[in-house]
Amino acid sequence: MAQNVLGGRLADCGHDPKTGFYRDGCCETGPDDAGVHTVCARVTAEFLSFSAERGNDLTRPDANFPGLQPGDRWCLCATRWKEALDGGVAPPVVLEATHARTLEWVDLADLEKHRITE
Repeated sequence: MAQNVLGGRLADCGHDPKTGFYRDGCCETGPDDAGVHTVCARVTAEFLSFSAERGNDLTRPDANFPGLQPGDRWCLCATRWKEALDGGVAPPVVLEATHARTLEWVDLADLEKHRITE
């Protein structure tokens, strides 16, 4: 059973759109997830713009991806969330749905400063 950053059971992040590296609604990770998509975030317009400027336009739909809008919950790469934190545009996170592996890149205190409950 996967754990969240608080030490509990990893909760689902989002199903509309269906998120997660495995597109199962959960920020689970595994050896084939090179990007480590473990941070459950509610994306903001500022973050989406930041990500697009770095070559990953999450608003653009494709065959298997509807594109994101501000307010959508999405499993972000831990390193991209850290970049956004350092850039002052980190989106809010759902700690119960953020995988414990995130703590390899991000301090729990920083995540807690951006915590939302839903």
